[in-house]
Amino acid sequence: MQKQEMIVGLLTKALAPLHLSVENESHMHNVPPGSESHFKVQIVSDAFTGKRMVQQHQLVYAAMGGMMAQIHALALHTLAPDQWHGQAAEASPNCMGGSKGA
Repeated sequence: MQKQEMIVGLLTKALAPLHLSVENESHMHNVPPGSESHFKVQIVSDAFTGKRMVQQHQLVYAAMGGMMAQIHALALHTLAPDQWHGQAAEASPNCMGGSKGA
């Protein structure tokens, strides 16, 4: 099973998201082809209601468990349902450490 699928499974099981998007952004970084090291997650969950952003992120980290040790970077966009209006997560910035686009 690929890491992206594992992330989806872990977050779905733990946080019952109303919306979940997991993108492998490894190709945007100076890593070998096929890498699964950089991910962007947008997740909307009732579990985030009334929680500060750091608490929301802590819930995601807890859901990921040992999987976090296998990932170099995880860009999180966490929202409570009342904060989400169907918008996509912001585009990630270009890699500053050896971007393949440069």
